[in-house]
Amino acid sequence: QVQLVESGGGLVQAGGSLRLSCVASGSIFSINAMGWYRQAPGKQRELVATITSGGSTNYADSVKGRFTISRVNANNTVYLQMSSLKPEDTAVYYCNADLRRGRWYTREVYWGQGTQVTVSS
Repeated sequence: QVQLVESGGGLVQAGGSLRLSCVASGSIFSINAMGWYRQAPGKQRELVATITSGGSTNYADSVKGRFTISRVNANNTVYLQMSSLKPEDTAVYYCNADLRRGRWYTREVYWGQGTQVTVSS
């Protein structure tokens, strides 16, 4: 079994900051990419940022320059530092991990349960 658990969401005023964390645990052999996605009410889930095991990052245009993704491979943890938050950043934020549960296993994608981020104007 593999679990991803997010934390760090909450209510913040526009212009403020939050830091999200996500820890992957369980039967994990290796993790390739980890990422953050978000889903606002009535909208589809969208990419926020991803990071590979080597540290290469990718961001949605809407968060470039405001959000920073990072990870600690040894701890199977990924972070999302969010600054200059806007009301339109309000959403449930999900982390995911592209991983193998064993040397001969195929790659699988696992998702966390999500954490709510609400930005008030």
